[in-house]
Amino acid sequence: MTLLPQILRRRDEDGASAVEYGLLVALIAAVIVIAVFAFGSVVQGSFHYTCSKLTSPGPIQGTCSE
Repeated sequence: MTLLPQILRRRDEDGASAVEYGLLVALIAAVIVIAVFAFGSVVQGSFHYTCSKLTSPGPIQGTCSE
């Protein structure tokens, strides 16, 4: 009789943990994608600004590519 309560108390939560980790990874990926789309133009603009300030006329000319 003591075996049945032990079996009922024991839970195998490996599957639940895997699902939770999967949801967590998906949430993190979604946040990264949203951040890239939200701040992408700001970062691109700052790189173009920096590149235009670093390019100097002379024998070796650098170009800021798109």
